[in-house]
Amino acid sequence: MSVYLGIDIGTSGTKTVVCREDGTILATATAEHPSYYPQPGWSEQEPEDWWRSTVQSVRQALGRAGVAGAEIRGIGLSGQMHGSVFLDNQGRVLRRAILWNDQRTAEQCRQIEEAVGGRANLIRLVSNPAFTGFTAPKILWVRQHEPQVYERTRKILLPKDYIRYRLTGEFVTEVSDASGTLLLDVAGRCWCKPLLSRLQIAEDLLPRCVESQEITGQVSRTAGEELGIPAGVPVVGGAGDQAASAVGNGIVRSGILSATMGTSGVVFAHSDQVQTDPHGRVHTMCHAVKGAWHLMGVVLSAGGSLQWFRNHLATAEMRLAAERQVDAYDLILALAAQAPPGAEGLVFLPYLTGERHPHADPYARGGWIGLTVRHGWRHLARAVVEGATLALRDCLNVMAELGIVPQQIRLSGGGARNPFWRQLQADIYGQRVALVNASEGPAFGVAILAMVGTGAYRSVPEACDATIRVIEEIAPQPASKAFYDRCYEEYRRLYPALRELFPRLAQLAQG
Repeated sequence: MSVYLGIDIGTSGTKTVVCREDGTILATATAEHPSYYPQPGWSEQEPEDWWRSTVQSVRQALGRAGVAGAEIRGIGLSGQMHGSVFLDNQGRVLRRAILWNDQRTAEQCRQIEEAVGGRANLIRLVSNPAFTGFTAPKILWVRQHEPQVYERTRKILLPKDYIRYRLTGEFVTEVSDASGTLLLDVAGRCWCKPLLSRLQIAEDLLPRCVESQEITGQVSRTAGEELGIPAGVPVVGGAGDQAASAVGNGIVRSGILSATMGTSGVVFAHSDQVQTDPHGRVHTMCHAVKGAWHLMGVVLSAGGSLQWFRNHLATAEMRLAAERQVDAYDLILALAAQAPPGAEGLVFLPYLTGERHPHADPYARGGWIGLTVRHGWRHLARAVVEGATLALRDCLNVMAELGIVPQQIRLSGGGARNPFWRQLQADIYGQRVALVNASEGPAFGVAILAMVGTGAYRSVPEACDATIRVIEEIAPQPASKAFYDRCYEEYRRLYPALRELFPRLAQLAQG
């Protein structure tokens, strides 16, 4: 039997999927790894923890699938985007990786835009404005604040590409993940030499950049012994987690969009041409489909807001869920559903780690607006879920302004697993939403890329047609849609009303 591995280095853990080339999932396994928050707005992880969780999840998944390592025909890699791993001339990690949701680089973003003569010029060069989460401002921050680290740096890798290095010894990235560094000429699908020159970043600090389905190396003997697989297994380029998730949901043609409610929330649209928003309110990046691009709106703390609520305000519910042996999120959402739509005038802003789209504001802060003595725990929970979903509607609205009209929105992530949240998304987006048979997200998407790269299919769309199908559609409820249209009009007024306050609150947090 021929099987393929998809490995996704996520923010909370590493997930491995084992599947056949017809798309049948044989097994999955996830191993967690920790995050560190040394200062408010900072977010870091240890790359060695990613490797440990990769080894653990691969071994567990293969054991559960009951397949031998010799049956593996290819491996695809995915991971959280934008993170920065600094390596010395021996390939050793020099500092913790700075993550996608880290907000320390507002000043460096300003410097980058200034270096090229403004935001409009930067968008012309790399199709995106500077965001604090991107890799380029992190590189400048390390150069300015940790010069001893930068002087020793010989390679800068993205999270999944560090795992590729550990697997194969090769320094390679691919176009979808490289798009999120702010250093890629997205239209030309290569490193942007004019910008690198302006920023005085040597191109040889960056890995070789290829298409997502291209074979980038083979598993080494040392890595194979750790993972329990033979040396020589091909490893393809893979994709950043959002492009990988899109492949895993069949978002490989125009008109089909996805809405992913994970730690971050993402609206993703395939495009056969390079389309950019002149205001930078959504990303434009290379797709994992060769010769294609995508637009992407990112809400930094969508499902992350519910995770925060669970961890800090739902400890009793977590204990009850453990006693009943059910998922704590399902229990929280069931209780949230008991509050009326709109949570009786209570609105939650999900800006717990700043916000990316459409506001591009690292100082944005979260909060409930409209609290009264009538509101209780269920109202608070429902407002969190509604607020995260309204934030994704912000991104859909920007895409609509650019002429992207969805024929179908496919759901994935935690928001797709719960029927209450699925219906809520249909009502708030005002669109039919769909579920597909594949629910393993980025890990499944890069397993598909491994199939294409090793010759099981001729193209990514062909592979998706063979492995992915719609299994359920949910229509918006007319009365609920009309009500949430009104809610959205009030929601979208809140950020402009509070924008000037957020930086002052950030200063208070620093003492």
